Amino acid sequence: MLDSLTLLLEKVLFLTHLNVFNQFRTSLFSDTQREREKKIVTNHCEKEEVPDPSACTALTDSLYQRGDLLEVPRTLFTHFGIYLGDNRVAHLIPDILPLFTTDKLSIQVMVTNKRLVLGVLSKSASIRVDTVEDFAYGASILLNAMDSTVQKRPLDGEEIARRAEEMVGKIPYSLLWNNCEHFVTYCRYGSAISIQTDKFCDWLKSVIRDHRSVPLTAFLGILSILSLGMSPYTTLPTLLIPFTLWMAG
Repeated sequence: MLDSLTLLLEKVLFLTHLNVFNQFRTSLFSDTQREREKKIVTNHCEKEEVPDPSACTALTDSLYQRGDLLEVPRTLFTHFGIYLGDNRVAHLIPDILPLFTTDKLSIQVMVTNKRLVLGVLSKSASIRVDTVEDFAYGASILLNAMDSTVQKRPLDGEEIARRAEEMVGKIPYSLLWNNCEHFVTYCRYGSAISIQTDKFCDWLKSVIRDHRSVPLTAFLGILSILSLGMSPYTTLPTLLIPFTLWMAG
């Protein structure tokens, strides 16, 4: 029962991670001169037919410092990583491909959004090192934006990067308990936290404490009984969920 509840919460959290819910927050960050410079760097490294790797490395190293926390809006998620220097970013990213192949060359190719979403659903992930361009996936990068929200002082940049490098490899994944935000906050602040997960849990508490959810869940339960028939799979949730919400409120 506990596993089923956890799975349900993770699927709901998956929906709340959709970038539609994060676009407003991203729009609050102004397009500063440094931000515009980073966009120029990304465009330069991506659009050159034969880019000079050393030139891209020099440009990114002039904008980011070892241990910086990079944040990008992916199509479905807000994604986080730790800058290691030399145009490299360590990040925890879901990816379903390692479940089907051991070919390292195929796995190391930039993770597409389809691979990412299927990795979330299959709970398959790894901490990997990619270029800044592959990490950003065409999006603009926010630099150390979390420093203003987390009530902890960042560790030394070298220590942050060292922590990230030591964790590279396959890792269990959970939207609730172990996502990319947990990874970067552990590396940068010393504690694995997820602001997005905390906000989701706060929202869930408000739903539980709102007694209007009790008749709603009861009504939905009755509809399921009418649609699927009387059985333990429909009757027990119809009785237990409204009762639990009522007692918890």
